[in-house]
Amino acid sequence: MFKVLSTRKIASDIFEFDIEASDIAAKAQPGQFLILRLHDQGERIPLTFKDWDSEKGSVTIVFQVLGKSTMELAKLKPGDVIKDILGPLGHAPTVEQYGTAVVVAGGCGAAPALPRARQIKDAGNYLITILGARQDDLLVCELELNQISDELYITTDDGSKGSKGFVTTKLKELLESNRKINYVFTVGPPIMMKFVAETTKPFGIKTECSLNPIMVDGTGMCGACRVDVGGEMKFACVDGPEFNGHEVNFDLLITRLDTYKDQEARARETYTHKCGHH
Repeated sequence: MFKVLSTRKIASDIFEFDIEASDIAAKAQPGQFLILRLHDQGERIPLTFKDWDSEKGSVTIVFQVLGKSTMELAKLKPGDVIKDILGPLGHAPTVEQYGTAVVVAGGCGAAPALPRARQIKDAGNYLITILGARQDDLLVCELELNQISDELYITTDDGSKGSKGFVTTKLKELLESNRKINYVFTVGPPIMMKFVAETTKPFGIKTECSLNPIMVDGTGMCGACRVDVGGEMKFACVDGPEFNGHEVNFDLLITRLDTYKDQEARARETYTHKCGHH
């Protein structure tokens, strides 16, 4: 059992939890993730670390309420317990002194982008961050990213904060200016990561992305998280979750992510209906 230490609503339908998990906190590294299960009948939910504190023995996660399981998770209060947490999982990425690095984060992807951005900055790189969301109340980790970035740009689809448009517009602007950009890291919705990779490709800039395919066991055994990278099959949970963005077959990833959309919608409706009657 893992105790919930604190809960905060940080944006519209987006929550941040601190959870007691000392063994995981002692080993967590940027780019890694965990899988939690609320109860015996619970679904396994993969979530990337936003932060961890090995002294306090806690991990910090951020999630958006989308389906039945995240609706259940959002109802937890400090003192409540989560049945199982497995982690840290995934291949911890290495970081180099690139020179100037750009981190492009969208929506909830800003949470896992934070430890990676910090790692990139700590390695002696000049850090530019582009943070995007559909609208201003969906922006996550703006303050924290602002504190560690040398430059921070905000974009919103509707123009409610920062510049109106997509993260790729700002990225292209930076790439077409006379600045030397050596490395790009991106995490967020798959469609966003696809366009980030397409934007950097003509410039030949090393681009890595953190993938979020459907995942079950998190140890490479079930094969649910398989992704096509450079024409080869990889498992995001053990080979990733980070891959070369120019080699990822994003269209296949997006198609696979849509596989259970109908079942997810039905589960959400049933759960909402049930909760409405209690």
